Amino acid sequence: MAYEERTHPPEAEADRAHRSPAPADESSADALRSTRDSTRDSSQAPTNGSANDYTNGGGGEGLGLDEGGLAALRRAVAAWREGPVAEASARFPPRSERFSTWSGVDVPDLVTPADAPLDYAKELGLPGEYPFTRGVQPTMYRGKLWTMRMFAGFGTPEQTNARFKYLLAEGQTGLSTAFDFPTLMGYDSDSPRSLGEVGMCGVAVDTLRDMEVLFDGIPLDQVTTSMTINGPAVVLLAFYIALADKRGIPRKRIGGTVQNDCLKEFIAQHAWLVPPRPAMRIVTDMIEFCAREVPRWNSVSISGYHIREAGSTAAQELAFTLADGLAYVESCIERGLDVDSFAPRLSFFFDVHNDFFEEIAKLRAARRMWARFLKERYGAKRAESMKLRTHAQTAGVSLTAQQPYNNVVRVSLQALAAVLGGTQSLHTNSLDETYALPTEESVTIALRTQQIIAHESGVANTIDPLGGSYYVEWLTDRLEQEALAYIRRIDEMGGMVPAIEKGYPQREIAASAYRFQRELESDERIMVGVNRYAAAGEKTIPLLRIDEEVQRVQCDNLARVKAERDQDRVRSALAEVRNSARGGDNLMPPIIAAASVYATEQEICDVLRDVMGTYSDPAEF
Repeated sequence: MAYEERTHPPEAEADRAHRSPAPADESSADALRSTRDSTRDSSQAPTNGSANDYTNGGGGEGLGLDEGGLAALRRAVAAWREGPVAEASARFPPRSERFSTWSGVDVPDLVTPADAPLDYAKELGLPGEYPFTRGVQPTMYRGKLWTMRMFAGFGTPEQTNARFKYLLAEGQTGLSTAFDFPTLMGYDSDSPRSLGEVGMCGVAVDTLRDMEVLFDGIPLDQVTTSMTINGPAVVLLAFYIALADKRGIPRKRIGGTVQNDCLKEFIAQHAWLVPPRPAMRIVTDMIEFCAREVPRWNSVSISGYHIREAGSTAAQELAFTLADGLAYVESCIERGLDVDSFAPRLSFFFDVHNDFFEEIAKLRAARRMWARFLKERYGAKRAESMKLRTHAQTAGVSLTAQQPYNNVVRVSLQALAAVLGGTQSLHTNSLDETYALPTEESVTIALRTQQIIAHESGVANTIDPLGGSYYVEWLTDRLEQEALAYIRRIDEMGGMVPAIEKGYPQREIAASAYRFQRELESDERIMVGVNRYAAAGEKTIPLLRIDEEVQRVQCDNLARVKAERDQDRVRSALAEVRNSARGGDNLMPPIIAAASVYATEQEICDVLRDVMGTYSDPAEF
């Protein structure tokens, strides 16, 4: 059964009509009038000034949510707009002709139960229960806080290992690894293509030897590790598993995530290894292997983050991310896998942008939509298969080079939205990231931001505190409806891979980015310190500088590994990778074997490129 767009069916309206019945001898209007009159009479009685004379309303809403109550509410709102609102607007005209979210959704001045009808059981449910709108865990942060996972990686493996240990000592609860651009593209540090880029935007990892140094002194069976890499993800995961094997740690005990989202690379980030269809084969191999051999590993982190950073709206991020996830599910089912055997370890990664309520609503809608797709379209039986578990990161694209200390405030609000939206893991950006990789001081502030939210704000003490807010529920429904419209169009094209080949999501994101830039340039959209409240003299801030000596050191280390390894075993292992790539065997076992004999990342990736081909973006005008 396909997941259909929900409106509010007649039976739901009938159900609502029976929720708040009037007393047998009174109409709902009479009952409301009687309650108000009683309260008014008691408030006008003589008093002696004691605290007992205070009346706080009590007893819940006086206005019932049946059809009569909703009609009365609509009339009351109309009178309110014609009276008090009109009078106030005459004195204080609206600040803008149009109020909208950061993504361009028109925001109403007021949302009431008449605008956000709610079938509680179907649309919200209880935390940890289908459809998981209110969270994927029954106790959420009352039981376990989100994982605080700061993105880290620069220079050599030795330098990043020191940063990892610093962050763990400061209270970080999971590792998140940033790789340099050559590693992201599947090239070794000694490749001519890597000149000037080694260690600059992340850590350089060429062989298993680098992985050994990177995680030296870090217990792989006690700390979960996230690796942000996509095209060559199969190789980096193989390095990590080979490291666990070498340390004698059972594969079933290591946990973490590899991003491995090839589809969003073709949509947004453009760091691919092979064309879309063979890339899908590699991802499916990894999902199948991890479900069997590494059950605590999230084999894909389906990423909306880079889609949003490329300029999408919140609804586009929601739609294209879930459509990518559906494509991976379908690929695995076509392989013959049972959905409940792999879906529990599919994870997600969302951007958390500036519009506070829009981001909260987006995460809530994502959980509800994913649960329904997995249950209704793919027949998932296990609750774990239907739970959308997500990492979130504050919006890098929202950071400004102008007045960089403003970024601390932006990140704080975005992080709070992520927590109120129910994330399972969070990275907070550092104030200096528009200039360079974060310094130790700035990354500490970013980590402390999460810790203050967790331990001082009180928002982690109750579950889904904004659930039931008329505006939040209205906005959740609105984003869901917009996202479903996109997904229907993608379904009509035959799925996400054909849609990407036709350039559809790429064009939609480009158009959204263009609209936003026009709004910024026309001052319709305000960014503090950029197009309003600019400062004459900008302050300088300390920056992390990566020494170009890193490339020489890394190349020397790589040359040493190549000289000391068994070349015959390397050639034999790479031949097995080639055979598996040409045939239909799962690629993970031969790539792990190649990693174990110190084949380099590029040597393995070159085999895959040679067999599966390369890819260039289609021209768009």
